[in-house]
Amino acid sequence: MIIQSWKALMSFVTLKSTDLPAEERFDWWCDLISRDVAPTRITSDHVADFRATAGAIDLSAVQLTTMSFPALKSVRTPALIRRSDPEAYELTLIVGGEMWISQNGDDTQMGVGDLVMWQTSRPYDGGAFDGPRQAQAIIVHLPRADLPLPAGKVDGLLSRRMPATGGLGAILATYLKTLVREAPAMAPQDARRLGASTLDLAMAFLAQSLDAQRYLPPETRDQTLMAQIRTFVEHNLADAQLSPGAVAARHHISVRHLQVLFQRQGTTLTEWIRRRRLEHCRTDLADPRLRTLSIRAIATRWGFPRAADFSRSFRAVYGMPPRDYRHSVMGPRGQGAAPGA
Repeated sequence: MIIQSWKALMSFVTLKSTDLPAEERFDWWCDLISRDVAPTRITSDHVADFRATAGAIDLSAVQLTTMSFPALKSVRTPALIRRSDPEAYELTLIVGGEMWISQNGDDTQMGVGDLVMWQTSRPYDGGAFDGPRQAQAIIVHLPRADLPLPAGKVDGLLSRRMPATGGLGAILATYLKTLVREAPAMAPQDARRLGASTLDLAMAFLAQSLDAQRYLPPETRDQTLMAQIRTFVEHNLADAQLSPGAVAARHHISVRHLQVLFQRQGTTLTEWIRRRRLEHCRTDLADPRLRTLSIRAIATRWGFPRAADFSRSFRAVYGMPPRDYRHSVMGPRGQGAAPGA
């Protein structure tokens, strides 16, 4: 039996129209969106067999919605706004198909990898085009009252295509997709922390798009800087010369400032780099596709140029030398995980 609303559920749920008879699916979708997102008038050529999914992730500070649906048109009129208005900005990442939105006098077409935003307090119309793939989107619902940015500036971003191909846009897009993928395994106690991080990243992205970083609180700027640093480090783990000095210079901060940022996380940059390198090495050692690649080559590809240093560090963390770990996971013939591994 399908759950009709996700409002009362804790952290994550996905609803499917296919859990209902075909003749009830479209009406259920329209009702769900109007009650739990914002009242809209929806039309579609796929009413007879409307196959769609909707997911909700409750992160306390911010809510996320995931959607997959066929071609449709959605209209929000002044009358529907008067009926109910959550007073939110809807920051949306397109992850499948092609969509369009018209608000604030601007018409925009979006594709996979684009970010776009509209707000619930103004009329708009939009929808998804027919195509080989259904429209898929991740929506971050940002309460207007929680944004420290001037409303007049933020409204300038409405219905504007913002490609998430680099900088904070790329970081935000990757973060949202990872969050959605890992949400089913998320512990309830993680929701508040992840909600604050999601809100910080979204606000930082909007502030950067508006050249308005000065309006962000210091803690948000620090969270955003940490996200940028982690992304830079992940992309450069193979560089054996990666150091606090190089990372600080790349982000135009002092080494002392960099150290303080990681101290607040209970670690150091050097330790975090070492741990991430070891985690990548362990993953490669357990990968049957890499069974012909030597342990030394794996260590080198993740920034350990000296085999002895790598072996000592690996054993200190995982309790056995890299060779023994690989044997225990791959089995004696190196063709896959051993029974009970």
